[in-house]
Amino acid sequence: MTEEKKLTYADKPWKKSYKLGPFKLAETMEPFPEISAYKFLEDTATNFPDCKAISFMDDVITYKELKLQVDKFATALLALGIKKGDRVATILPNCPQYIISDFAILRLGAIHVPLSILHKAPDLLYELGESKAETVICSYRRLERVNDIKDKTSVKTMIYTLVPIFPDYSPPEIKETYGGIKFEDLMNKYEPNLPDVEIDPKEDLAELPFTGGTTGVPKGTMLTHYNVTTTTIQTFQWYIKPLEAGIKGKASLLICVPTFHQYGHMMVFAAIYMGLNMFLVDPRDINKILELIKKYRPFMVCAVPTHYMILTERDMPKMPIFYYSAASALPPEIAEKFEKKTSVPLSEGYGMTETAVTHLNLSGLSKVTGFMSEVKRSVGVPVPDTDVKLVDPETGEEVPFGEPGEIIVRGPQLMKGYWPTPGKGLTEDGWIATGDIGVMDEDGYFNIVDRIKDMISVSGMKVYSRVFEDLLYEHPAVNEVAIIGLPDPERPGSERIKAFIQLNPGYKDTTTDDILKFCRDKFPPYAVPKYVEFRKTLPLTLAMKIFKRKLRDEEIAKMKERGEIK
Repeated sequence: MTEEKKLTYADKPWKKSYKLGPFKLAETMEPFPEISAYKFLEDTATNFPDCKAISFMDDVITYKELKLQVDKFATALLALGIKKGDRVATILPNCPQYIISDFAILRLGAIHVPLSILHKAPDLLYELGESKAETVICSYRRLERVNDIKDKTSVKTMIYTLVPIFPDYSPPEIKETYGGIKFEDLMNKYEPNLPDVEIDPKEDLAELPFTGGTTGVPKGTMLTHYNVTTTTIQTFQWYIKPLEAGIKGKASLLICVPTFHQYGHMMVFAAIYMGLNMFLVDPRDINKILELIKKYRPFMVCAVPTHYMILTERDMPKMPIFYYSAASALPPEIAEKFEKKTSVPLSEGYGMTETAVTHLNLSGLSKVTGFMSEVKRSVGVPVPDTDVKLVDPETGEEVPFGEPGEIIVRGPQLMKGYWPTPGKGLTEDGWIATGDIGVMDEDGYFNIVDRIKDMISVSGMKVYSRVFEDLLYEHPAVNEVAIIGLPDPERPGSERIKAFIQLNPGYKDTTTDDILKFCRDKFPPYAVPKYVEFRKTLPLTLAMKIFKRKLRDEEIAKMKERGEIK
């Protein structure tokens, strides 16, 4: 009798879980079409011209109208001298102008550089300087900020637009345009008149978003047209296939995350590929998000854990909606509370700016559609045609199934490299280290244990902050929690643990001793926090993620002031 072969990550044991209820999903989506990302819009405008594309405030744009506006704006950009390979930056909130700009840039073969609307002058100066963008499209409120740094960058042309914040919004009085050109004036001036642009999908860049990467200062992430189109097909077309007839050109998608963030940006591509109606909303406007859910019952809601944490406390309807969470870790306690409140589960996904989507949790959609009774709390299984393995971050050796290791990925959706060098950030054979510690279960579902940079070392013992945050969410008083590691002045190389907690209403009398007693009962001794601090709110990024780095920087600054560390 021959000995049974021991499986490795190369055997892709997760393929057995490629199911949407009773439907078997494809094990591969190859060959992927080699097309421009603009073709998504071109095809959808042809196949679903009268379907709604964008719903924003009280305005609705159909796919036929969207393509016309994109082509008009692309003609205007061409007249301004923008050509293939040029970098064009945007500083825009969630609004139709962002999507019009995005696809107009793609139509010309230029490269879109999406920048955060929260960037202060130093951030803008750095990212505009690195990308060498010569054109900036921004909201009027950001025009002065761009003008202040323009002379220190390559920026020659500024285009501005007035973006309404709410339906009855009164636009600000335009006092100074700093030589900027009004977006709407360009749209009214030009009719579509565009030459064919030859795109090499695997080589030519579509997007250049900036990311912190796994270490260091923000880096430009070179995403080709092939990267963008492939990740859309690997995800949406793959798992929606059994439901496609009832969704394509018919359903809607509520985008609650910034479209300049890669999570939101990828959802725009997915929506246009599938002919969905995109509801655009300010990520911080919880009341509007809830109103749209109740009024329109979108097929899918894309948000982050903090959104769901807040929505759980609101009057949420019980509707068969596919709720999707990404961008940061989803605490199981929040997922369970949300499911109990709405009678539908939360689904997760996983990826980075450099990798796009690499994992999807199929069990949530299976339950929403009535195909599955139980949901796995997990970021899911690797999407097709993606290689994944877990390795010891110190040795690079694969760890056994079921043990924690750094997630390493490879696939056609991975970036071309960090700007401006192809291959930078990838190994010679195309792998990238994510900086995340994960564990794979027997069904090939992955759970994220921690970020390597958030992993805390206490006298040589590894403390995965995410694991212990999840445990703290089990305490009835805890609404939000963040655990960080701080330098231990008495033990160089070791850290002390501090927990920041926002209490639930009705638990204001909770004390530090109450929390520490809970921790001593649940945590190993070395993981019990040295300090606990209660806060009314915890700092959030615009993507609604708890801003751990800000908490840590604040605490280290205090320690330096007290002379505890240098």
